[in-house]
Amino acid sequence: MNVLETMEKRYSVRGYLDKEVEKEKLDKILKAAQIAPTGVNAQAFKIYVIDTKKHEEKLRQVAGWDWFFEAPLIIAVVANYDAAWTRKWDGKNIADIDATIVMDHIILEATELGLGTCYIAAFHEDVMNEFLQLDDNQRTVLLTPLGYPNAEPRGTTRKSIDELVEFI
Repeated sequence: MNVLETMEKRYSVRGYLDKEVEKEKLDKILKAAQIAPTGVNAQAFKIYVIDTKKHEEKLRQVAGWDWFFEAPLIIAVVANYDAAWTRKWDGKNIADIDATIVMDHIILEATELGLGTCYIAAFHEDVMNEFLQLDDNQRTVLLTPLGYPNAEPRGTTRKSIDELVEFI
């Protein structure tokens, strides 16, 4: 088991093959989401697995990149703000944090299984929330396409550890 290797292998996939995701792989990805840590284990989230071809017309109103629709599935992670833990001393609700951790588990398990994903935060949230018929206490936090990659990683650089970490 080497989680760091999986993390290093992950990249934002912006091109997908016309190939379905096997149920066994999707089940593993959803299990990874289920076991994600959340504040006081409230699990104040819901995952929507959306058939891209079936809902492409509506999804095009949510996000506009052609590569987004090449993947057979779109996964949406929705936060439930009423059910999430809130810090008592300052009232900070951590629903967005929990949803982000859930998406990270999804993306890392997908990478481990040879599938591609791309964190999507730039989308029309109101259109997505309406499409999913969410209550006022729920919001779509992140999306990702899910499928077999048909694009190579773009060259990205990372800041050095010294730039990111300070020991005090």
